[in-house]
Amino acid sequence: MTTTLEPSEIASGISATDRQLTAAALICVDYIAPPAAIAPFVTTLYHFRCDEAVIRDIQPASVGNLCFFPYGTGEMLFAQGHRDPNHMMGLMTPLSRATPILVDGPFHAFGAALTPIGWAALTGLHAGQCRDRLLPAASVLGPVIDTLGQSLIAAYREERMSGRDCALAVGDFIGQNVKPINPRHLDLIAATGRWLGASFNPEVGDLSGIAGYSARQVQRLVERYFGLTPRALARKYRALRAAALLSAPQLSMEDDAEIAEAFFDQSHMIREIAHFVGRTPARLSDSTTPYLAEMIDARNLRELTR
Repeated sequence: MTTTLEPSEIASGISATDRQLTAAALICVDYIAPPAAIAPFVTTLYHFRCDEAVIRDIQPASVGNLCFFPYGTGEMLFAQGHRDPNHMMGLMTPLSRATPILVDGPFHAFGAALTPIGWAALTGLHAGQCRDRLLPAASVLGPVIDTLGQSLIAAYREERMSGRDCALAVGDFIGQNVKPINPRHLDLIAATGRWLGASFNPEVGDLSGIAGYSARQVQRLVERYFGLTPRALARKYRALRAAALLSAPQLSMEDDAEIAEAFFDQSHMIREIAHFVGRTPARLSDSTTPYLAEMIDARNLRELTR
């Protein structure tokens, strides 16, 4: 990397990078609907590209991501103080907060954003114990992912495969390598999604007894599959849902009132959205932030209704 951020800029969240983000006209992101066979496991497939010399952006708090990088060398800059490079074949673990990205370009990527079910079925990892990392994919998925990645990246660089075709091939790999999940756990994951989607401020006590589990068991399993405890998870999705509404071209009076009621006051809302999404509310509909706008689109929060 030829560019750096100071540790204080990373730890402060997003404000320091918010002023320097790469402009919309320089970034192109194609989101590709996953085939029906892998829809339970994949939120969206994607192809990202930017040919600038330096790219700065912010990844909102999200579920896991299997990502391939044919061009670009960079880092994710975590608030905890560590930096992870973008391995050519990478596995981004679930994120607990918005995380800056800094890359020497050009920067091209393709891959798949995983649902909580997809993360568990593909990796077998405890989402809460490994959150906030960008790992070499082979360290979790074995050498087969390096073989696939090298083949796809070579085909992409030689223009024998498009970014869309490469992303679909990643989806095929996921579909062929997911493993069964305990059916009772699946019931709990689905119930947790419904719980999150039912209200901006769902009551944690409402999860007690779901799928026959005690409150303590529910807490452990929610963190295992979603990466956060139920209370923290509700905070995260409150911010993401509010941001998705606020970024829309038109905000209805009903939605405006619901958002206002969901937070203690306006400063609380600003802090929460900045923490989990990476922008203040005033920047959410900014046309210079296309990647963020796509990532918080309602279709990319499908796990709320699964």
